[in-house]
This record gives sequence, structure tokens and C-alpha cells, in this order.
Amino acid sequence: MKSHFFAVISRMKNIYRWGLMRNTKQESLSEHSFEVAVVAHALCVIGNTRLNKNYDQNFVAVAALYHDTSEIITGDMPTPVKYFNEEIKTTYKKIETLAEKSLTDMLPDDMKDTYSALYTPDSESKKIIKAADKISALIKCVQEINMGNKEFIKAEKSTRKSIKELKCEEADIFLNGFMDSFSLTLDEQN
Repeated sequence: MKSHFFAVISRMKNIYRWGLMRNTKQESLSEHSFEVAVVAHALCVIGNTRLNKNYDQNFVAVAALYHDTSEIITGDMPTPVKYFNEEIKTTYKKIETLAEKSLTDMLPDDMKDTYSALYTPDSESKKIIKAADKISALIKCVQEINMGNKEFIKAEKSTRKSIKELKCEEADIFLNGFMDSFSLTLDEQN
């Protein structure tokens, strides 16, 4: 059976984030998803090694890679719109779920269950992916501010607040141990 699934997934590189804000550097959905996967994997490693958790770090990293693939169909909905009120948030979540199903429906039957599982991680894994998603947004804000883009100052503050509100110890450890480096130049990181 021929399938368009991977060709459609590859279109993530054509979708850009932060559409309502002036960017000094555009960020594609592919770039964002890679970064979320890297951070989610790190959060799992932190949880497993420092907090006695038992995350499947490889599954979580792959689920993080796919966490925004519905945006291939829906586009990137700006956060202020997506979370404007509970009705819009609930409706948009339903649309995302339908988009994810339409993507997995492109797969051969023998592969559908494996990829469908990536869209329905358990609650602990989902929390890690959410924290990684927020940390990726924070990284973008910090980098934009470092390039002189004041447009991201308020977003940086609200993103830090939203990470704290997650009450995710792994995210707190990441922020304390790794986040400051994103404000440094390459020479300063050596």
C-alpha cells in the first residue's frame, strides 16, 4: 500500500510559528518539534536519574516529535487565540484530534497503532511534553530578546510563569541547570 503520511509530515518545515509576532529569525514547526523532542528527552533523563521516575524517554522523545503534526492541517494557531476562552480551547482540541486521526488514517493498517499511540501518551508523559513545549517557547523568547527584539519580552515572562504553573520538577531542574546558557554567545558557552 502506498501512503502519503511521511510526505505530509515533511511539510512541517513549511509551517512557521509565532505568526502574530515580528521575528528576527523564523522558526519552522520542524525546528520547534526537534527542540521539543530534545528537551522532552532531557526532562525524562532528569526525572529518571535525579527523581527516581521511570519514564520511557525514547517514547516520550518520539511523541514530542509528533506533538504538533496536527498543525500541518490546522496551521499554527497563535496561543492568545487558542486559549482565548474555554470554548475555543475545547473546540480547537477536538479539531487537533481530528487532524491527528486524518494523518494516521494515511498509514497502512499495520502501522496505524504505533503512530496513533504517539498522540495519546499517558498523563505523566503528556506533562513532560507540555513542559518541553513551553521550554522550547521560552528558548525562542530568550533568543529573540538577545537579538534585540523587544516584541518577545512579555511572551518570555508569561512563558516562564506558565512553566512554573505546570509544577513539573523536571522542568524546574532544567531551567535552573541549563536555561541560562541560551543567553550566552557561542564563545561564552565554551
